[in-house]
Amino acid sequence: TNYLGATLVWEGQRLKSYLSHTLGTIRTDAPIDTAEGAYKVTEGNKPAAVRLMQELEIQTLITRFGLDGIVPEQDPDTLPEVDAAIASLPAEPSGHYLVAARPAVLGKKSAIVQPEAWYAVQDTTVYPLSEEELVSLLDDPKVTLDVFDSAPLYARAMAAGSWGSSIVWDGKLAAYLLDASASKYNLSELIISYRADAAFTCEKWPDAGALADLFAKMKAEITALGEDSLYNDIEFPLAQVLADMTRIGILVDKEGIEKFGVKMRSELEDVLTRIHMETGSASFNPNSPKQLGEMLFDTMGLPHGKKTQRGWSTDAETLEALRDYPLVEDILQYRAYQKLNSTYVEGLLKVIAEDGRIHTRFNQTEARTGRLSSDNPNLQNIPIRTELGSQLRAYFVARPGCVLVDADYSQIELRILAHVTGDEHMQQAFLTGEDIHRSTAAKIYGLPLEQVTPRLRSSAKAINFGIMYGKGAYSLSKDLGIPVKEADTFLKTYLDTFPKVDGYMKDCIAHAKDKGYVETLFGRRRALPELASSNFQVRASGERMARNTPIQGTAADIIKLAMVHVWQRLRDEKLQARLLLQVHDELIVEAPEEEIDEVKRILKEEMENVVHYSVPLTTEVGVGKTRRIAHIGGKEVFESVQGVVLQIVACRIVGQFHAHIIGHNISVHTGNVHTGFQIIMIDVKACDLFHCSNLQGRDSAQHRAVFGFFHYSKIGAILSRNL
Repeated sequence: TNYLGATLVWEGQRLKSYLSHTLGTIRTDAPIDTAEGAYKVTEGNKPAAVRLMQELEIQTLITRFGLDGIVPEQDPDTLPEVDAAIASLPAEPSGHYLVAARPAVLGKKSAIVQPEAWYAVQDTTVYPLSEEELVSLLDDPKVTLDVFDSAPLYARAMAAGSWGSSIVWDGKLAAYLLDASASKYNLSELIISYRADAAFTCEKWPDAGALADLFAKMKAEITALGEDSLYNDIEFPLAQVLADMTRIGILVDKEGIEKFGVKMRSELEDVLTRIHMETGSASFNPNSPKQLGEMLFDTMGLPHGKKTQRGWSTDAETLEALRDYPLVEDILQYRAYQKLNSTYVEGLLKVIAEDGRIHTRFNQTEARTGRLSSDNPNLQNIPIRTELGSQLRAYFVARPGCVLVDADYSQIELRILAHVTGDEHMQQAFLTGEDIHRSTAAKIYGLPLEQVTPRLRSSAKAINFGIMYGKGAYSLSKDLGIPVKEADTFLKTYLDTFPKVDGYMKDCIAHAKDKGYVETLFGRRRALPELASSNFQVRASGERMARNTPIQGTAADIIKLAMVHVWQRLRDEKLQARLLLQVHDELIVEAPEEEIDEVKRILKEEMENVVHYSVPLTTEVGVGKTRRIAHIGGKEVFESVQGVVLQIVACRIVGQFHAHIIGHNISVHTGNVHTGFQIIMIDVKACDLFHCSNLQGRDSAQHRAVFGFFHYSKIGAILSRNL
């Protein structure tokens, strides 16, 4: 046995030796082409290369190799024998057409080599379209159109004074609905991925022959997934609404923005001067991460984070942890002012059109959750949490004779959470009109509602939203400014107190792992390949998306459906009011002053009744000449102080509130003196309790009042007493 074993080992080593010799020997008989010029670099077969890259789904290489606009090679095995007929559009077209565009071909430095060109297909005939012919088709009562990308077509129709009523289906919206994770949607890639068969060949319009099969396969897949209602009731009609909103735009106070910019630049200079004094160097550049890191962590010796090859990390999270140091506070202030000035002041001034309005472009096919975004400019991210940031809203104004009506869903995502989890406590809080965060804190800490402090309420608010966004103990500790261990205990207490919420979140993750996707209450799907990753951090990210997407996506579906209904109601009732903006959970309408009550009624009816869940949806509606004033929500509180009727409308952002004082002449140290009916505007700082004292009746000193302003849950409450 030992001899046999030794023989086998020796034989194995002998074979390895031969293999090593073979691998180490240069082969001189390799089967290569030795002809001169055989390996000269040439143009190659670009159409074949594009097709291969599309089949392998490596789209980025197409751009990297400068192959954008190259028509992919067609598979010779599936190449149809029928050649397309190319003809001019009939003088009186009729029937059903497929409409798409051949994309523009760009050369060096984005120079247009071949412009975008639209065409229509009917049977096996391709009709190249002039701009005039294209516009005429969009509202021809004898024609119906399946199109690819309706947004620019609606824009053309509306610019011509019509609505694009001939468009009945949009393939780009279908592609988005079927795969929201794609970075872009173009016909040539979709034709390959859906293996759409071409009915004919057409060299000049290579995608035309496969349109019919591509659209048919998309429609069949939407039906198979149960998404017909989502497409027909929300996504497709919304495209027309968004085009109209872009066309109308919103009026801005250009002069006000310019003055605000002067103020911003002055603030920047003041802060920069302080920074130079604190660092002792007039050449110190706060925009340089290297200089900033060396100053804070090498020179000043402040607690530091991670160090990269480029130096110390000076990202926002690192600096926020050091905010108590005066220099760091000024650095953060400098960054905030700089962003406000460059992104919003200078950015907004660049895009004001000749009509004085900003026409932002709404993106319907970008966010994976189904939310809308906007660009040129991005009006979704204008800051509101700082006083200076919220001032920007004051420069979005209504045209003369009109006001802005702002309707905002109240805590829509928490209401959806209460509905889908079936948690009785959360549902009861919403049904009885309680403050959900105060109610949550009372439940967690076992306290009566009246004993819940602002700090406890803030903690409950952080975890209510944190649970939906999949935050763990570490993130929660950052939000609340408490140790991780304490945040972990708080989180576990919450989950023990609300077991149905915990169970629902676990079910979402289990469903996503089993099916590979999550879905909203409307049936919108989001694929989550991250859950199958071998990387822990990627999997954890997938689990957070599995928890959040059904809630956030449902909220997005609701606001989209509400937009469609509101826009249609305004038209059906023949009002002059127009839907201008959608920002997260808000809709903003510009309305003539005589239509205010009707518009408020329509907004509340359509937004609150768009769906019926186990807890009601509620909206807060504000009215004003500017977005800032219109955004003020809250409730009216009536009190009587020695016969003086006070009507208080409290703001729901840290900003200001109005006191309408009827029946007496009252002067306020921080307001303006008027006679008769007065409106007094008072700035409110970021505190839980604000006292405005020394309100005196001008006729006698006996009318004195102290008002306490409590800022909580988007609603202010007024306490009044007679001194």
